[in-house]
Amino acid sequence: QVQLVESGGGLVQPGGSLRLSCAASGSIFSIYTVTWYRQGPGKQRELVADISVSGRPTYADSVKGRFTISRDNAKNMVYLQMNSLKPEDTAVYYCNAENRVIGAYWGQGTQVTVSS
Repeated sequence: QVQLVESGGGLVQPGGSLRLSCAASGSIFSIYTVTWYRQGPGKQRELVADISVSGRPTYADSVKGRFTISRDNAKNMVYLQMNSLKPEDTAVYYCNAENRVIGAYWGQGTQVTVSS
């Protein structure tokens, strides 16, 4: 089983940056694909970015070129660097870790608000 804790959210002005962190404990983190999702006000949860066991990232079109996902398996951490933030990036951001054999786990989420 994996426990996930997100941090790094907050209030930022348009054009600003934030770095979200997802800290994992309880299992061998390196065997999980990790995905950042977000859910904005009145919207469905959507995939933002994921990073495979081998470290290959993929991104939603809406964040390509602005967000960067990375992982440090030695520290059991995954990061989401968010640059050039827009008001439409406002959402609760969730970390998800999944291994197709073991299962999937979620963090509690961290709020990101982009507003002037």
